[in-house]
Amino acid sequence: MTKNGQQVRVGVDIGGTFTDVAMEVGPKLSSTKVLTNYSAPEQAILDGIARVAADAGIAVGDIDVIIHGTTLATNSLIERKGAKTAFLTTKGFRDVIEMRTENRFEQYDLNIVIPPPLIARDHRFVAGGRIAASGREIEPLHEDDVIAFARHLVAKEYESVAIGFVHSYVNRTHEDQARRIIQELAPNVSVSISAEVSPQMREFERFNTVCSNAFVKPLIASYLSRLVERLKDIGARSPVYMIHSGGGLISVETAIRFPVRLLESGPAGGAIYAADVAARHGLNRVLSFDMGGTTAKICLIEDQTPKTARTFEVARTYRFKKGSGMPISVPVIEMVEIGAGGGSIAHVDSMNQVRVGPESAGSEPGPACYQRGGERPTVTDANLVLGRLDPANFAGGEIPLSVSRSQAAMQMAIGETLSVSSETAAISVCEMVDENMTNAARVHAVENGKELADFTMIAYGGGAPLHASRLCEKLGVSELLIPPGAGVGSAIGFLRAPFGYEAVRGAFTRLSQFVPSEINQIIDTLRAEAMGIVSDGSVERELEVECKAYMRYRGQGWEIPVTFESTPFYEDGAEGLRRLFEAEYSRLFGRLMSGLDIEVTNWSVKVVTKQSPGAHVARVSGHVDAESSQIRPIYDPLSEKFLETAIVHRQDMLKGMRVRGPAAIVERETTTIVTESFDAIMQSDGCILLQKKASKNEH
Repeated sequence: MTKNGQQVRVGVDIGGTFTDVAMEVGPKLSSTKVLTNYSAPEQAILDGIARVAADAGIAVGDIDVIIHGTTLATNSLIERKGAKTAFLTTKGFRDVIEMRTENRFEQYDLNIVIPPPLIARDHRFVAGGRIAASGREIEPLHEDDVIAFARHLVAKEYESVAIGFVHSYVNRTHEDQARRIIQELAPNVSVSISAEVSPQMREFERFNTVCSNAFVKPLIASYLSRLVERLKDIGARSPVYMIHSGGGLISVETAIRFPVRLLESGPAGGAIYAADVAARHGLNRVLSFDMGGTTAKICLIEDQTPKTARTFEVARTYRFKKGSGMPISVPVIEMVEIGAGGGSIAHVDSMNQVRVGPESAGSEPGPACYQRGGERPTVTDANLVLGRLDPANFAGGEIPLSVSRSQAAMQMAIGETLSVSSETAAISVCEMVDENMTNAARVHAVENGKELADFTMIAYGGGAPLHASRLCEKLGVSELLIPPGAGVGSAIGFLRAPFGYEAVRGAFTRLSQFVPSEINQIIDTLRAEAMGIVSDGSVERELEVECKAYMRYRGQGWEIPVTFESTPFYEDGAEGLRRLFEAEYSRLFGRLMSGLDIEVTNWSVKVVTKQSPGAHVARVSGHVDAESSQIRPIYDPLSEKFLETAIVHRQDMLKGMRVRGPAAIVERETTTIVTESFDAIMQSDGCILLQKKASKNEH
């Protein structure tokens, strides 16, 4: 803590290209971007923290708390680079994770390739014993099978094991027995059981989740332990907390036990930041747009709350195709990947069409313009060729960019094939990226029954401000907010996140057979589990508890979440749940179904620390034009030509200053492109508000 008593908090987000660091000292924010170090990810964190501490005039030892999110677990699954892992399951269910479900994610592809299971068949083993769906033990666990399996683990030098027995979400006795035997006979092997990692019905999703947890657990444990020790070496004695996919903070110890909870940690921080901005500006309909170096994502935020889900997918083999990836059944802020990032590589396909991604240049070697060995054109190269980036001021001038290398890469990979100039190639790359993101955003909105023209976009991440105004033109969105520190938005979002954890348990219940005492016991157990993990952070704050039942009509395949009060259920509990379900079902689908029983598949309890609401920001109208520091030609897609564009430094803009498009507002971590159809106005909290000019039509 500083001498004047202000708390010093640091947020760190490791991405595929950059590691973002944000330091908050009272109201003052310092931030930086450092190229991600793949061989030693913690080194970029140390370098970034040292840099922002020096900028803020703060000693590293004065940092009070460090909050961290990372893509390390996600990348491990995508690249299949994890621990040597075995899977132990119930006899007869060895191939569940390979058989998957009957859904065909690409209906008309005769050459469809089903994603291979994370754990190959020769690393999957079975044990006798059986639990019924009711939780009753039909057949005791065959301990001899588990003993033989444990000895095999030692002989073959396995590093990790996942245990997933049928119906263990309702009775975990057999999984606990198996873990005890393995830990006695193979003490150096890391063990994950599905009853702790994902105690929910649906075997494929649950088995895949526990396998993923086991696969990345040794890697994450080693990395986090190393990070904590190296932080101590540079004088940082502050506790380290991790942000999980549901948007809450957990201790390092909890993260090591359940690393699968970290899979969407970075994007979750960005959604929290957007929700915080929405709350301060009184916005109830927000579309967050996060574009970094590798991917871009959107999230629907209504009533200042990001949309959430119980499951998501990673490592999709068919881009944007639901069902082509690995399902993970843990709570998550629901986001949709809608396009490429700045490092995504562009190419021409067999149909002579320009395609972008999914392959990324990352930080090693990076885009061609980085001059680090990359020779293939990326979105960043396209933006540089079109004048949207200043080659001398990228990342605060620490990464000088080469326009000539970007032009050469564009010409070699696209221009020569299509017989066009490097500028035309760059235009096609950016328009393809923008159109892909726009189409995916439209589909997501339609699936959720929303009209995006009613929403305000909040854009953050190093690449989003470059593309956001063009996306707004295509989507018909008339307002766009670029918050302060947008280039490191996810890292700032970490600083806004509450301590929180959501415990989920599968417990099938029909309302016609509702037993209040049994459900109260389940809710009490979940509440204790969630509060125990939240208290790991030694947080002395008021806690909020949110309870949900995942409900459906009997015979339906999927459920909807229904929120209910956390008070105990009494004899009329079933009727109360029925009313809540019917109200939510009617809101979503417009009608009810008569004569059908209603059933609950899963129960959840979420415990979070209560957050103090930020000060409300009154909207400011532009009353004076900001002065530009220079003029340079930047391509404007609406006019389809290069326009002489004003360059304005964000730090020079005061409250109420207006920038008329076309313009570029530059800052250390990113550049906001104001297309000709928008004006930008500086707000009192440092946000830039872009508003559509009345005379311009959407394209």
